[in-house]
Amino acid sequence: MVDDAGRARHPLLPQLRFDELIDELVSRLDQVKAARGRVQQLLQGVLAVSGGLDLDQVLHTIIETATDLVEARYGALGVIGGERGDRLERFVTVGLGQEEIDAIGPYPTGMGLLGQLIRHPVPLRLEEIADHPASFGFPDNHPPMRAFLGVPIRVRDEVYGNLYLTEKRGGAAFDADDEALLTALAAAAGVAIDNARLYDEARRRQRWMEATTELTQGLLSGAETLDVLTVLIERVRALAGADLVAVALPDPSGTSLTVQVACGAGAERLRGLTIPVAGSALGEAYASGTARSLAGPSWSTYPAWTDAGLDAAHIAPLGAAGRSRGVLVAAKCTGKLPFDAQVVTVLSDVAAQAAVALELADRRIDAEKLALFADRDRIGRDLHDLAIQRLFAAGMTLQSVLKITEKAAVRDRVSTAVADLDDTIKVIRSTIFALSEHDSPAQLPSLRAQVLQVCQDAADALGFAPAVRFTGPVDFEVPEQAVDHTLAVTREALSNAARHADASKVEVDLATADGLLTLRIADDGVGIPEQGRRSGLANIADRAAELNGEFAIEPRAGGGSVLVWKVPLDEGDAAG
Repeated sequence: MVDDAGRARHPLLPQLRFDELIDELVSRLDQVKAARGRVQQLLQGVLAVSGGLDLDQVLHTIIETATDLVEARYGALGVIGGERGDRLERFVTVGLGQEEIDAIGPYPTGMGLLGQLIRHPVPLRLEEIADHPASFGFPDNHPPMRAFLGVPIRVRDEVYGNLYLTEKRGGAAFDADDEALLTALAAAAGVAIDNARLYDEARRRQRWMEATTELTQGLLSGAETLDVLTVLIERVRALAGADLVAVALPDPSGTSLTVQVACGAGAERLRGLTIPVAGSALGEAYASGTARSLAGPSWSTYPAWTDAGLDAAHIAPLGAAGRSRGVLVAAKCTGKLPFDAQVVTVLSDVAAQAAVALELADRRIDAEKLALFADRDRIGRDLHDLAIQRLFAAGMTLQSVLKITEKAAVRDRVSTAVADLDDTIKVIRSTIFALSEHDSPAQLPSLRAQVLQVCQDAADALGFAPAVRFTGPVDFEVPEQAVDHTLAVTREALSNAARHADASKVEVDLATADGLLTLRIADDGVGIPEQGRRSGLANIADRAAELNGEFAIEPRAGGGSVLVWKVPLDEGDAAG
């Protein structure tokens, strides 16, 4: 065929051109359809990551959505933390089973290629991971990975973390569309993370407040301190996600810390562990009043710590420097990431609240002691002003009767009554001295208390409890070196009475007067046989001689014997 100008015409060329246009149109429609599908998938992903408030669940949803969106086999979300914001403090993975994760070892902290996005928070797309200068290989048992796509997640203009995707399905490389979709998802993820983080922080702080309120109420109600701290650390362990939480308190000298309560991994080994303040991480936090976060090598000198598999820890002092009450220690097992910044902050806050609660508890105890001492002083004054004076007046009245009576029987009975009144006055005075004692709980028991304990211990052997009487301020006037001798003599004399005297009554009288401590022990038994063994009595005599005192044993009126042991109260005289 020819046209009007005589040129040849080709009827197939317009048809071919039309087919090409149809094919191009179909291709473009397929691309539009695919793009529409991916946009729809992105919108569904945005809805998915925005639909929760639990931070852990939101993070898992984000990385799962990201891997589906760009068809990646492996994915991870790394949360940036640390004091300088230069490491990963949390790592959420998709595509690896727990056995594979355990075989690989500890989670990454932000070295190599992962750290590239921390240092330069811009999208990063690679066809081959090994070709990047920051890449230095994978640890043992790590699956092979080639294609890589990384995108930062920003929360309120700050980089919260990064999305890491590898191994696009089918072996292809990630393209610009994948990068754009992942960048859009990261923007939505930032908003979702911010909401979830605020909610999580509010909920966590509420739980912390409940725990510290429970601590304060427990201590102020009079409960035992260690019992209350045990409940607190169990709550802290659950809320902080720690494998171990413990509280170490200082000894009276302040030179060492002892783990008093612990719960979690290795708790049994750690309870009772004593750590010196000087040269230790716990001691540094205690002395400086500054919290510390540290890892396993710092614990290498404490097998109880490393044997339990513990590694990263946070140490929070219970109070400021110079007034610290101890330290709170929270730890995680080897392989786990350290505590994030929010948990560290709250751990320090809880420790500070615990210090305040312990201080309030001590003040409550001091107030109760002051009230008790004041009440004792009042009782002592009443006994002195009322009871003793009335007894003394009654004794004076009876003594006046002696002057006007002529009957011997009456005189004897009145004299006996006067003597009994004098003895009663001595007992009341001794009680007043006892009420006046304001011993510190850290001090040893008083001499009065120890003598009573010796007499109580001897009751089983004697078959009855000895009668005990104190005269004078025995707890104040008896020198320290004479206390042990006094107790030993009392114990020996009661033992002799139980074994040899066959007595039905024993009286122990300890008195201080005229610069002397006098111990008088009388029984109504068979007395001391002339030819009996006297090794115990010799020991008593030696103790008296050692303190420049004297010892005598004599018959008791009406049967039995009376042991009299006297030593000077002056320490110089007692020492010779």
